[in-house]
Amino acid sequence: MSHSARDTALGVLVACRTHGAWADAALKAQLARNRLSPQDAALCSRMVYGVTQNRLLLDFYLGAYCSQKPDHLQPPLLDILRLGAYQILFLDKVPDRAAVSEAVELAKRSGRGQAAGLVNAVLRKLSQNKNALPPIPDRDEAKFLSIRYSHPKWLVKRLLELLGREEAEAFLSADNTAAPLTVQVNPLNTTPEALTAELEALGVRVTPHAWVPGCLELSGTGDLTALEPFRAGHFLVQDGAAALAARAAAVTPGQRVLDVCAAPGGKSFGAAFAMEDRGEILACDLHENKLKRIREGAQRLGLTSIRTAAADGREFRPEWEAAFDTVLVDAPCSGLGIIRKKPDIRYKKADDLFTLPVVQQAILDNACRYVKPGGVLVYSTCTILPEENQQITDAFLAQHPDFSREDLSLPAQAGQTDGQVTLWPHRHDTDGFYICRMRRQASGGKLL
Repeated sequence: MSHSARDTALGVLVACRTHGAWADAALKAQLARNRLSPQDAALCSRMVYGVTQNRLLLDFYLGAYCSQKPDHLQPPLLDILRLGAYQILFLDKVPDRAAVSEAVELAKRSGRGQAAGLVNAVLRKLSQNKNALPPIPDRDEAKFLSIRYSHPKWLVKRLLELLGREEAEAFLSADNTAAPLTVQVNPLNTTPEALTAELEALGVRVTPHAWVPGCLELSGTGDLTALEPFRAGHFLVQDGAAALAARAAAVTPGQRVLDVCAAPGGKSFGAAFAMEDRGEILACDLHENKLKRIREGAQRLGLTSIRTAAADGREFRPEWEAAFDTVLVDAPCSGLGIIRKKPDIRYKKADDLFTLPVVQQAILDNACRYVKPGGVLVYSTCTILPEENQQITDAFLAQHPDFSREDLSLPAQAGQTDGQVTLWPHRHDTDGFYICRMRRQASGGKLL
């Protein structure tokens, strides 16, 4: 049986909703399985991400024209309606009639033929009223923004507290845009200018990153991993914010560096670049499959300074005590800074977030014991919540007076750092990211 873009998109959405799969991983697996044409694969990807980014808004409008509440509909019926609604409301190149009829056929092919009439009626009503849609109630500011930008209300309320209305809305809007594909140039075997020429010769559009040195933004790559410059290790796929985390560490050739939560290896690779591949970087993770990815990445990039070790960041390794010039802690976090790339992160249960600060604190408390007197500890996350960021480092410093924040040497566009900085998608056009640099006093003595 041949698979269409819509069949494939439906398979991904159902997998996400019923099996808890992540949209990016499920999409990659389905596209590999169904072997769509490049055009159909692009349409499928746009529909999957578009529906995920706008799920609450689509459900609001569907609810206006459906006799049943959307969340009472069984999969895959609700996902079929969401796909149809997304095409009607967001895809100008898909005629409304085609969106409706394709959704009806999709219902039939999915074993929901008895509901084909419902699909037809709801989507036709939506199409007929697309220029006069019911207004979103705005009496409750948080609820309005939650529906308008499809973010959970608890997160919207938190953003309003942190940023105020104007900036919170800018953040929410940015989350629903496509993140640029950013790569870091491998300075050990090429230059930004040479790599740009190499990629442009292959038809890739290249723009220097607006403010992060050594990074380029790419478009029109097709399968990135098939490009010869990728295979030759001329660049690392890494957001500008993550590249700055390695820069904040300010490592130098010959140092010993420990990357406590290293997978998939970007910080370790960035550190190796800065160290000119001279010295030692120990990249750790819990799982062997992730360590294998780090080793493969290091090999592709031509890095020999990196070795790996299976380790739990919370469990003390006495042989590592006070043994490293720099320790990097890119802690497990809520990931709320990378919603542009993983739009389904926004729908995580808020309850899951309450345990994260405990884990983050435990990892940081343990990792600090590996820093030499006079050495550097860098804590980073890809989230924007203070309870996973500043509050963690504040509590750490209160318990460890032998450590203190040290100013970050970052481009001026990052803003005032004072030893820590939060980067925001809507302000910096990077992932949402937190970086804190701390130095251990040189006097020695036992760690607390």
